[in-house]
Amino acid sequence: MTDQTLTVLVIDDSNTIRRSAEIFLKQGGHRVVLAEDGFDALAKLNDSKPNIIFCDILMPKLDGYQTCSIIKRNPRFAKIPVIMLSSKDGFFDKVRGRMVGSEEYLTKPFTKDQLLQAVQSLAVRT
Repeated sequence: MTDQTLTVLVIDDSNTIRRSAEIFLKQGGHRVVLAEDGFDALAKLNDSKPNIIFCDILMPKLDGYQTCSIIKRNPRFAKIPVIMLSSKDGFFDKVRGRMVGSEEYLTKPFTKDQLLQAVQSLAVRT
C-alpha cells in the first residue's frame, strides 16, 4: 500500500494549515480532501473514502476529539487511522486523543517530512 496513492482527509478550521497540508501531501503523491470542521468532515467522509485522516483538535462546533470519536464509532470508518493535529503538545492531549481512537498525534506547526512520515507509517497498517 505504501507505493499507491492514498486519499487523505485533512480536517482543520485554519485555512493556512489546510493549504500547507494539502501542498505537502500532494507533493508526496497523495489525493487530498479538505474539511474546515468536524461536521464538514463527516459530510465528506462517505464520498471521499479516505485511507488516513488528519484531525485538528481545537475547532468550533465539533472539536477533534468528538469528530474522531464519531468516526471511530461507525463500523464503516472505524479502521481508518486518525492522526490528531494540535498546537498543544501536552501529555493529557495525547492520552485523550488515544482514548477516542486516534493512532498518532502531530504537533503544529508540522514539517512536510513529519506529515509524510506519519502517512507512511500508517499506510503500512491500512
